[in-house]
Amino acid sequence: MTITQFQALEATPLASTERALFWREPRYGALECLSATFRTHAYAPHTHETYVVGVIEAGCEAFTIGGEARAARPGDVCFVNPGVLHDGAPLDDGYAYRMTYPSVEFIRAIAEDMLGCAVSGTPRFISPVIRDPALAARFARAHRRLEAGAASLEDDEAMQRFFASALARYADLTPPPASARVHPAIERARDYMDAHLADNLELTTLAGIAGLSRHHFLRVFAKAYGQAPHAWLLDRRVHAARRLLGAGLPPPEVAVACGFCDQSHLNRAFKRRIGVTPGAFRAG
Repeated sequence: MTITQFQALEATPLASTERALFWREPRYGALECLSATFRTHAYAPHTHETYVVGVIEAGCEAFTIGGEARAARPGDVCFVNPGVLHDGAPLDDGYAYRMTYPSVEFIRAIAEDMLGCAVSGTPRFISPVIRDPALAARFARAHRRLEAGAASLEDDEAMQRFFASALARYADLTPPPASARVHPAIERARDYMDAHLADNLELTTLAGIAGLSRHHFLRVFAKAYGQAPHAWLLDRRVHAARRLLGAGLPPPEVAVACGFCDQSHLNRAFKRRIGVTPGAFRAG
């Protein structure tokens, strides 16, 4: 009996143990890629400076994004836009998935090639989970070939066409409407935190920079960014660590530079947000 690519994908069994393989794909300008099986690993709420685009191969991942509970299964294509807060956890027996982390520049370049003109702003995918078994199967096949290191020109084209199809079907390429601006006082405190990632910051200091009481600062900051200041700061430290590790710095130096208590603290925070250890990310 002949089965479709999607039926084969849907029938993929879960591995008995957790695994995560991270690598950078030179065919796509060091595009970050992840292939993983998670049975117990749960992602802490976090953001990415890049997009997250991929598929579930087996099982089910439950996650909250934009304050809404969602779930992704085989046949779904998953999209997270840059800067959007989300988490993730296994449902039932866990899940296996394949992800890519394309930069804004990467996605914008494809969009501009498609449109034949410049794209202002950042393209936005319209939904975090979209049911499209055929497109999901195309992505999974190309991603598996990249992981195997056996990708041909045909596979190269397949991944490029996947991104073009995803943008054509499921992205809004018009400039986003102007959003309500964050209060300048909160922006001052945020900028201070960004400039002092390695420091041991105090709530009193941050509230003072914003000119607010401690309680008022906590409330207004969480409303603006969806996270308490300490969670936002930890997320930013992981972003900084990701950049330094990608540049080849060893994890102990990165831990100090980014304000982590020690390398173990970096390891825990990094894996809860990225899915692999700092060492594996650096080596990918």
